[in-house]
Amino acid sequence: MNISFTQFLSLLGAVGLFLYGMKVMSEGLQKVAGDRLRSILHAMTRNRFMGVFTGIVITALIQSSSASTVMVVSFVNAGLMSLEQSMAVIMGANVGTTFTTWIVAIFGFKVKMVAFCLPILALGVPMLFLKSNRMKSIGEFLIGFAFLFFGLDFINANVPTIDPTSPFFAGLQEYTQMGIWSALLFFVVGLVLTAIIQSSAATFAIVLVMASQGWINFEMGCAIILGSNVGTTVTPLLASMGGNAAAKKAAMGHLLFNVIGSTLTLLAFFPFCKMIVWVTRDLMQAGDPTALYTSVAGGAKPSAALQASMSMGMTMFHTIYNSIALILMIGFTKQLVKIVNWLIKTKKEEDGFSLKYISGGLMNAAELNIAAAQREIAVYAERVERMLGMVKQLVHTKTGTEEFNKIYTRIGKYEDISDRMEIEIANYLNMVIDGRLSHDAKMRISTMLNFVGEIESIADSCNNIARTLVRKEEAHAHFSEENYKNIDTMLKYVSEAMSNMISVLADLDNATEEDLIRSYNKEREINNYRNLLRTENIENINQKKYPYQAGIFYMDIVCEAEKLGDFIINVIDGVDEQLRRHRHAAVPTVKRE
Repeated sequence: MNISFTQFLSLLGAVGLFLYGMKVMSEGLQKVAGDRLRSILHAMTRNRFMGVFTGIVITALIQSSSASTVMVVSFVNAGLMSLEQSMAVIMGANVGTTFTTWIVAIFGFKVKMVAFCLPILALGVPMLFLKSNRMKSIGEFLIGFAFLFFGLDFINANVPTIDPTSPFFAGLQEYTQMGIWSALLFFVVGLVLTAIIQSSAATFAIVLVMASQGWINFEMGCAIILGSNVGTTVTPLLASMGGNAAAKKAAMGHLLFNVIGSTLTLLAFFPFCKMIVWVTRDLMQAGDPTALYTSVAGGAKPSAALQASMSMGMTMFHTIYNSIALILMIGFTKQLVKIVNWLIKTKKEEDGFSLKYISGGLMNAAELNIAAAQREIAVYAERVERMLGMVKQLVHTKTGTEEFNKIYTRIGKYEDISDRMEIEIANYLNMVIDGRLSHDAKMRISTMLNFVGEIESIADSCNNIARTLVRKEEAHAHFSEENYKNIDTMLKYVSEAMSNMISVLADLDNATEEDLIRSYNKEREINNYRNLLRTENIENINQKKYPYQAGIFYMDIVCEAEKLGDFIINVIDGVDEQLRRHRHAAVPTVKRE
């Protein structure tokens, strides 16, 4: 076999075109599905069997087990899915990915799909210039689909024909005749190749072309495909590196499932391959998948019929192997979860700065990482709510005491944590928005960035109230019982508004008009009470009920609490705007004062 440098580059370019087509097609489908994909995953994973079905369907739709598995890792990282649920979806994804191999095998070898690629491009390219984001995404899918089969055809055309009498063929034969050691060798080849290109479908296509030219026999092709199942776990493993312990566990579960299944198959590899030959040849009447290699070794050129039989056999191997692994292991999901929990220990988080759901490592499914950011923002709001509780406690703690200093210091610490969380969440959202997102998703991220800024302002106001209490003591000013009672009432109203805001953020996708109206009514109550206290304060100072300086500190606290209400309602306004975009229906708002 002689191959020039130009031919080698052409072969690499063909592989690159295939990979690019796969990537564009998968991303186009993900953007078409958008939020619905996330809703399907969230709704259909209540038990392991529905989880398996969901994994099969989602992977078949987006044409990438790596993308669907990274999506699952993102959901586990975001707390939207339990580890046990994720395992069921991952098992289903392994079966769903066989749908891609059937497309490659049937359209790549039985049907000359390349003849339809130019008409498909003629449909897809104009869609990129339409105003509808959905139509643009469909156009991307069609373009990716065309590029995928162009790439496959170019791979087939640029793989050099092998001479059965050449030393290269003799060397290959030597490596394929070492029994189980040959299977292990080609298993490792498939693992490494898939880990590098991060696509088991691409590995499958390359192996099909190699086998169709007679480079390797059927059994060694199956060994490479088996290795690709383990190699495809690299993508979610890399994605989980920046995630929390739950994300790492989900990725580890994916690895264990594939390693256990592959190991069991290798123990009975050659009998299993014989069973696949029987299924393909006798049951499916699709021809003998081993005949092509024998034919090429005898000096004949590979015929289209033998190539189709070989591709059908390898596709059958991939499908039956993953289906049997699923059937055998679905009943041991809980045991697999226990092993994963034993391998990866969850560290106890200290009371300090930490992000629970988001990380810089989960950027492969940008459209779906929005869910993780939403959960993190809700946690951020809950953390800031603790500051409000500390402020309520500080109001009734005697200044200068150890307890007062302890609470005051803790408020300052939380304010510092709040600043850092704001930066981390904002940076994460900026990274997500740089990805391939729909217009609606970008608008949602812009709204979420506003949420983060408003929540940080709430933390600042809590800290300002604490500092006002310190200044009051330094000025030797004293509040009356009525002052304390009014401050308590004001903070109670604010606390109720804060709790309602957090409940809305915790389930943002299901926020209702009633939730928003409740928040607007509470904002009106806070404003009216602030106005009442302001009027009373002037009268009380005039009537010498308390000194002017005490009245100033008193109103500073009341007005700062009212600002808290403003920041809270700004978040609700963002939710209101988001609901209008999603539902295309007006949500009545209350005029703010």
